[in-house]
Amino acid sequence: MEAKALQAGLNELIETLKDGQKGYAEAMTDVEDADLKQTFKKYAAQRAEYITELEDKMYKLNLKPDEESSITGTVHRAFINLKGLITGKDRYSILAECERGEDYAKAAYEKAQKIQDIPADLKSVIEKQAAGIKQGHDEIRDLRDAAKK
Repeated sequence: MEAKALQAGLNELIETLKDGQKGYAEAMTDVEDADLKQTFKKYAAQRAEYITELEDKMYKLNLKPDEESSITGTVHRAFINLKGLITGKDRYSILAECERGEDYAKAAYEKAQKIQDIPADLKSVIEKQAAGIKQGHDEIRDLRDAAKK
């Protein structure tokens, strides 16, 4: 197993998840629609759970999660534009920005699934999480599309 590639791939996933968790947590406190608050709360919690799961697997494999982020300019900061949009309270724009963040998360998982020689139990965790990420992406996309005027 190429431990460095595995460690880098997992750290990239963790950074992407942290980014999403932070984005959803911020969105949750700033958005006014009760249904979006619940949706964002659900995905912030999901990301936190996924981070814990991955970090746990890394420790068991004697791989160290990065304490500070350095990955590709700290993973595009997918949710960076959310703050400004939320102040405008435009449901469609907020959801479009979240969906853009979900695209990054989906891509990070697709990339991680291509890492060679991942231990089977870790591979199944990544696959399960990837399915959850895809489901989240699709829900956010559908909400965004429904919000189109």
